[in-house]
Amino acid sequence: MSEKIEGDQAFQREDLLGRNPEMTFGGALSFLRRNYTKDLSNVDIAVTGVPFDMASSNRPGSRFGPRAIRAGSVGLAELEAYPFGFDPFTYLRVADYGDCFIDYGYPQQAAEKIEQHANEILSSDTMMLSMGGDHFITYPLLKAHADKHGPLSLIHFDAHCDTWVDDGKRMDHGSMFLRAINEELIDPTTSIQVGIRTHNSETHGLTVLGAPWVHREGIAAVIEVIEEVIGDNPAYLTFDIDCLDPAFAPGTGTPVAGGLSSSQALEAIRSLGNVDIVGMDLVEVAPLYDVGEITAIAAATILHDFICLQAIKAGAESKPFGRI
Repeated sequence: MSEKIEGDQAFQREDLLGRNPEMTFGGALSFLRRNYTKDLSNVDIAVTGVPFDMASSNRPGSRFGPRAIRAGSVGLAELEAYPFGFDPFTYLRVADYGDCFIDYGYPQQAAEKIEQHANEILSSDTMMLSMGGDHFITYPLLKAHADKHGPLSLIHFDAHCDTWVDDGKRMDHGSMFLRAINEELIDPTTSIQVGIRTHNSETHGLTVLGAPWVHREGIAAVIEVIEEVIGDNPAYLTFDIDCLDPAFAPGTGTPVAGGLSSSQALEAIRSLGNVDIVGMDLVEVAPLYDVGEITAIAAATILHDFICLQAIKAGAESKPFGRI
């Protein structure tokens, strides 16, 4: 471990493990104050931004999502993780890889650029956590992950099914999962969608848990179905922040009433320890519509708790504070 430093940990810290004092209201922004680095030779998890929103069908602005999520993560970097009671960075080397560079003047190149960006990270056998950006970014991310792991099971939290008609060329955040099925990037028979509350006439073979079902049956039942559907297959987790009700996540492009609460979402993420998840993204944070950063904080906490889940797999032991 490096000696204690004060402030700007993203640039000053030499060791990827541990944490040092930082002002929550100042200092260089990185996700959870982790080191900015392109050197992945000793990294367990690389967090990266994908600031692309040219496939949005309603309100734009999720290109600013990665910046907002980094800002929303500062409070989570201050204390040991709740409710786990440990420092995940004792067990995992987590780095902020910065953002995928996308030239706005060449939107037709975006998917290829994102896939190349993902391949660079995955080639080092580093787990990749991506911050969107609109949900279309999951398509090139899936291509890169499927290239490494083979066809994947999908765990998809969203208000929308994103399997509407796709001609194989369309750049649309509402159709890319049908394309992923058609291209055999994901296996629909071992994939699941959670929190859906918009209609589609076809499930395309996916298991769909609508938001009313989630509210009625509870998160424990959701996890039971996820584990049954996914089985032992390698899975990719994608979380659209509009899975949350607009009361908990107003800062998004296509809000839909009746969604999950922040606490339901966090309980679900914390309960996925029995599933073999090989990569994750969180998308559709559009801070221009946010209120008091509540959407960005929810997004950052979901990613933070997923990292803690990986720390448990790496040997961390939960030590809860009181009853949880």
